[in-house]
Amino acid sequence: MVTMHDVAKRAGVSQTTVSHVINGSRHVSPQALEAVQRAIEDTGYVNDSIARSLRTGKTGTIGLSISAMSNPYFGTFVHLIERQVTDDGMSLILVDTHDDPQRELKVTSELLARRPDAILLAPSAEPERTIDAIARRSIPMVLIDRVPPWAPDDRFDAIGVENTEAMSAVVEHLVALGHQRIGLIAGKRGLYTTEERVAGFETGLSVAGRASQGTVENGVEDDELDTHAVERLLASADPPTAIIGGNNLITIEVVRQLVSLGKKIPDDISLVSFDDFEWADLFHPRLTAVRQPVEELAERAVQLLRDRLTEPNMAGRVERIAPQMIVRSSTVPHPADA
Repeated sequence: MVTMHDVAKRAGVSQTTVSHVINGSRHVSPQALEAVQRAIEDTGYVNDSIARSLRTGKTGTIGLSISAMSNPYFGTFVHLIERQVTDDGMSLILVDTHDDPQRELKVTSELLARRPDAILLAPSAEPERTIDAIARRSIPMVLIDRVPPWAPDDRFDAIGVENTEAMSAVVEHLVALGHQRIGLIAGKRGLYTTEERVAGFETGLSVAGRASQGTVENGVEDDELDTHAVERLLASADPPTAIIGGNNLITIEVVRQLVSLGKKIPDDISLVSFDDFEWADLFHPRLTAVRQPVEELAERAVQLLRDRLTEPNMAGRVERIAPQMIVRSSTVPHPADA
């Protein structure tokens, strides 16, 4: 069996240097790094992570409990977090909660059985039992994307975007274009992001003096996209001239429904997506969207976790990052409101 000593001898470095390279515990010179990596390849050395965890009490793993893996936004989030965790010399264990509180508790409990050193959690609408389960194990925890209204909480740190202010700014943009009647197709109700965006929608209308001229429809029913939400909006006695999609998947469904109803964007109705995505700029027309700073969110989430790993008993922190509204050609003044 090839040992770390064999790798060190072949590389011409100390066994301590080999350990630092394998565990990412300290910077080594580029020459030493290359020599150790070449020696590992030549000898076929495999690091015994189980033996190491028994010695140190650490597994070198970070758990990520997140929902809606089919959502491109979360897919990007996972990729960015995994890259940072790997750069830190650790491994990422991923479980999918499907935004269901019971499944969230189940899969997170299974994750806890694998003894991760820390956990990143994108909480469901009712995450209290899951948070309690993690906290009872005294495992460092950071909540990502969705910030509970009762935060800060010393059991965890939390990071998300400024949903309320950003949604209010979207309404302000549409009102400035002359739209008097605006509809919101919201995400799954109960999720903190959804509730904050609905609150921002209502605040924006109130500030504009049009509190009674906005309509909210649920874009998700029984965990599936609602294929009739737009139809219900447009069937009202005073239908909206602008619609906001509560997230990127809902926006794509809104576009599909508008096309099926024979409505043209933006000639018949203006459209904004609360979530930018890679091909939003390729839509015809190009979609006005709120761009969430996913790279910055991922970087700050991992940094918060690093801090909490260093100081597990530190006070809970909450960070908010402002998104950016990208105005494109899917929002224009509507003739009836101009």
